[in-house]
Amino acid sequence: MTMLSLSRYHATWHRWARFVAQRVVLRSVVRSVTRVTVEGARNVDGLAGPFVVVANHTSHLDAALMVSHLPRRVTAHLAVAAAADYFYKQWWIKAPTSLFFNSYPVHRTGGGRGKGMSIRLLAAGLPVLIFPEGTRSRDGEMKHFKPGAAALCVGQDVPCVPIALIGTNEAMPVGRSWPVPGRLPVRMLVGRPMRPLPGERVRDFNRRVEARIATMLTMQTPYVLADGPQDAGSPDLAAREDAPQHNAQEEAS
Repeated sequence: MTMLSLSRYHATWHRWARFVAQRVVLRSVVRSVTRVTVEGARNVDGLAGPFVVVANHTSHLDAALMVSHLPRRVTAHLAVAAAADYFYKQWWIKAPTSLFFNSYPVHRTGGGRGKGMSIRLLAAGLPVLIFPEGTRSRDGEMKHFKPGAAALCVGQDVPCVPIALIGTNEAMPVGRSWPVPGRLPVRMLVGRPMRPLPGERVRDFNRRVEARIATMLTMQTPYVLADGPQDAGSPDLAAREDAPQHNAQEEAS
């Protein structure tokens, strides 16, 4: 089985082409069909190097919202894991997916030529975006996370950026090929990066990440109180007791 090349993910020309595709074209489209609010972007100030972005998944709108509205320091090299059985079967789907999302194929049943690609990207210093539920939720409720994303964080010793997406299921539910009319509101809550504890098991870190996003969804804020010494990242200034004064809509359209 041929190993996928990493050259495209490093290429300057592709990065600039992707910038235009994501920040000009895709961003304009997303804002024309929804009303976007981003909160918690300051939580990723200073974030660099390889990391794993994870989010709940209810809509094909999710990835488009994230790559077009996350801070550029997050998306500049971000590679998005895309289901090989859906996005890589036909060239006319594969080509725009690769351009707009800097995607790479993952096989939801395991194995295949995309096996190990996430590890290779992280080892090369590149961040990845993974939806740990494995597929879109049909009822809008977050399902239990599969351990793959957590295993990457533990195995590669990289941080995880938890993101809660609100309203994307209503704006573009499963079964629709385009968002519903009316520019429904969607929100992206960017949480504080989380790191595995030394010696922490994959299943335990997976549960922590899932619980963090569930709390963000329930509280509808990225400024949840940190779960104590388990988060071994930089200080979470936004998660102090005075967080409500920061809990403002940082970007809306």
